[in-house]
Amino acid sequence: MATTLNERQVRCIGGGADKYNMMKSKVPVGILGATGMVGQRYIQLLEDHPWFEIVWLAASDRSSGKPYGEAAKWRLDTPLPERIAKMVVSPAEPEGAPKVIFASVDAAIAREMEPKFAEAGCAVISNSSAFRMTPNVPLIIPEVNAGHLHLIEEQPVRKQSGGYIVTNPNCSTIGLVMALKPIEERFGIETIFVTTMQAVSGAGYPGVASMDILDNVVPFIGSEEEKMEAETLKLLGRLEGHSVAPLPARITAHCNRVQVVDGHTECVSIKLGTKLGREATREDILAAWADFRPLAGLGLPFAPLQPVEWSPLNDRPQPRLDRNRGRGMAVTVGRLRPCNVLDWKFVLLSHNTVRGAAGATILNAEMLASLGKL
Repeated sequence: MATTLNERQVRCIGGGADKYNMMKSKVPVGILGATGMVGQRYIQLLEDHPWFEIVWLAASDRSSGKPYGEAAKWRLDTPLPERIAKMVVSPAEPEGAPKVIFASVDAAIAREMEPKFAEAGCAVISNSSAFRMTPNVPLIIPEVNAGHLHLIEEQPVRKQSGGYIVTNPNCSTIGLVMALKPIEERFGIETIFVTTMQAVSGAGYPGVASMDILDNVVPFIGSEEEKMEAETLKLLGRLEGHSVAPLPARITAHCNRVQVVDGHTECVSIKLGTKLGREATREDILAAWADFRPLAGLGLPFAPLQPVEWSPLNDRPQPRLDRNRGRGMAVTVGRLRPCNVLDWKFVLLSHNTVRGAAGATILNAEMLASLGKL
């Protein structure tokens, strides 16, 4: 049976999606950290978005007051929209900002800045790691744990100003959890072992120095392993009262930087639980992935039709060939086979700056809009 949200959520979201699809005017949004690589992705992905329109850009003091085209060195493979190029970059302060903010700033800056916007009544939909593990802040992948969005009602600022903070996970965590969710839901998971090969774009611009990454693999990414391990268990956990009880599983992560521009590859081994009542077969796992369409029919523009796509070829997925599946929002899985140490092993690939960053934030905003939370 296909994975779905509960019936009440479907009714709420469906109605919300219909309402937004019929709107004649778009929701005004702002981008905090607009000149960075994720900020540029927001601009690229939102250019023709049917629900949202960029009306405000903010960045550091050195960019404030300049036209965006002058303040930012555009690094993406589509032209900078002319309207955005002419837009003047605002100071990174809540005054004059719209009520919906897409935020992507360094964690240390986010800890100070994002609460200010929430206190001013803004919905802060963040790509930063600063508040991901805060008990009353939702860490969200809509296909995985949309029900955790209730946590925004536990934030004191919500009652005071109407504002709140919602986060999306680390770029390497998102691909892993999307592949694990349908498996955990059907069979349970007791142990997760993951090794990543992560693209240089995950380090932002200018990224990793060429003399460090060319002809090389760097077996360390600061705090990455800790983020993967903690975030995965929170995302797959259960909402209990005022916080999330993490999935009671064991996880270990090895994170490596490799000389790929976009696309994180991950090799995963798992030990399954006993929910099925018998040993899971290869066909059982493939069926779980194929049936995993929890957002089907909800009308969210950035939701991929097939969130987890199976590739039967023995040398796939590969970053150059598979990172743009589902417009960069799908996770590709392949090489499913028995594991001699745990139960099963496979390879996954996700686009780290689309599904793993800007696109994830936009999809979270769409879910919030559909629930009437913007």
